[in-house]
Amino acid sequence: MTTTAARPPTPTLEQVAALAGVSRATVSRVINDSPRVSPAARDAVHAAVEALRYVPNRMARSLVTRRTDTIALVLSESNTQIFADPFFARIVRGLSARLADTELNLVLLAARGGREQEKVARYVQQGHVDGVILISLHRDDLLPDLLARSPVPLVLSGRPFDGRAVPYVDADNVGGAAAATTHLLQLGRSRIGTVAGPLDMVAGLDRLTGYRTALAAAGTPARPELVAEGDFTEAGGSRAMARLLSEVPDLDAVFVASDPMAVGALRVLRAAGRRVPDDVAVVGFDDAEVAASCDPPLTTVAQPLEEMTGALVDLLLEQIGSGGSAVEARLCGTALVRRASA
Repeated sequence: MTTTAARPPTPTLEQVAALAGVSRATVSRVINDSPRVSPAARDAVHAAVEALRYVPNRMARSLVTRRTDTIALVLSESNTQIFADPFFARIVRGLSARLADTELNLVLLAARGGREQEKVARYVQQGHVDGVILISLHRDDLLPDLLARSPVPLVLSGRPFDGRAVPYVDADNVGGAAAATTHLLQLGRSRIGTVAGPLDMVAGLDRLTGYRTALAAAGTPARPELVAEGDFTEAGGSRAMARLLSEVPDLDAVFVASDPMAVGALRVLRAAGRRVPDDVAVVGFDDAEVAASCDPPLTTVAQPLEEMTGALVDLLLEQIGSGGSAVEARLCGTALVRRASA
């Protein structure tokens, strides 16, 4: 017969108080980060907690602080898109790294359709999280309106379509796209197409604006047939590049609004016998890991994702601390990374 050793009893709040020489209420205040405790009492409680290996009851703590120590990352995309696009993995890694030294936990929620978005809104409104970071918004998304009805603090990744007063962090998509297009112009390219991002997303619209702005500054007409809309996926980039080649077979450069789409565009150009960069120069956007390893290595626009994820967390913590009263926007700069494709 196998016997199992009895587990030692779990230390109690009263035992911590007795060892620290303070009241139970003082221990509770220290654990809940109350400022109404002397430094000496705080040090004594921390020493007792460590000696007894006391673990606070998080459920009881949340009843006192009304905090869950959890924030939600809500991605307005399908699961397929989230796990296929390396951009989202980099966002999750960045947020996790920023939260590693805090007591906060990160939960990931995917919500693309109306039913899923309503379910996420109910989850948030029921008090399961202390704040929300909302990423990859589309024009028809219900979430901004649904979450606005909740007192839970909210920060957007990307500026809001309607200009509503909500904190957000964004990359300089217009400036980055303009720099990419200007680079192609400086290489002497004159028939520059673009594989645009989805035009129901701010990033897609802003990168198309940057492309057109650079052409206008150079006095080059923006021809409608040189614009093909993609969807930020590799397959979407392939389809859009094929459309561009059929419409303008003599194009000599293309700005692609995401690196996964650029990989698809390179595949189509290779299949069509077009050499990169000799016949067609290609610039992407994101500086994803694939950009350096594809053939040829991709010139692209780097987004400072570490800076952006840090800013998202900082703004959300400020919102949580202030009760959601402050509204701040942060625009993060981009940089052109030159490689063999252009």
